[in-house]
Amino acid sequence: MRNKLIVSSFLMAFVLGGCANMTETQKGTAKGAGIGAAAGAVVGAIANGGKGAAIGAAVGAAAGGVAGNVWTKRQEEQKRQMEEATAGTGVAVTQTADNRLKLDIPSDISFAVGRADISPNFREILNTFATGLVNNPKSNVTIIGHTDSTGTDAINNPLSLNRAASVRDYLTTRGVASNRFVIDGRGSHEPLVANDTVANKAKNRRVEIFVAEPAPTANP
Repeated sequence: MRNKLIVSSFLMAFVLGGCANMTETQKGTAKGAGIGAAAGAVVGAIANGGKGAAIGAAVGAAAGGVAGNVWTKRQEEQKRQMEEATAGTGVAVTQTADNRLKLDIPSDISFAVGRADISPNFREILNTFATGLVNNPKSNVTIIGHTDSTGTDAINNPLSLNRAASVRDYLTTRGVASNRFVIDGRGSHEPLVANDTVANKAKNRRVEIFVAEPAPTANP
């Protein structure tokens, strides 16, 4: 156990320390490799009494470097554009820990209560968003719809999925290829806050959009 912790700690420190002199693309790949290496080292240590830690780390590093997302200049530019387009609207635009661009869109500008058709104010935001996606064809998009706890799962689950589908369908009309999207509806099962007030329920009725640019695979 002690050996695997030492190897894992060393690998993570090495990767994170080396990021200081890397480009954003290299940072994303390196972080993925570091996480993969640490996981691989732990598996290797457990499997072979510590002797397999180095081998496990190497395998994990390769897998992690391939599987991670990268934060590129295109991602940064789209983040800047969306921050400008959504200023004062209540939309939160962030970079996630796994290098995805996230838009958290509250209900007051996206959908009316119990409806899945996009509001006019939301269309303006999606127009800018679509332009960024067209300019970054390597990225893929995940859209997740949420509801508050009013009503039953029989109502909320399809409603949340239909909201995600409406966003996808609108973006495809703006030139974004349909095969770049994954959609999901979580109903009321992932609230941000307790559904105990009108204001809190409004916070839970939302759409989350994630944009990821996968790290390029290494040539053999």
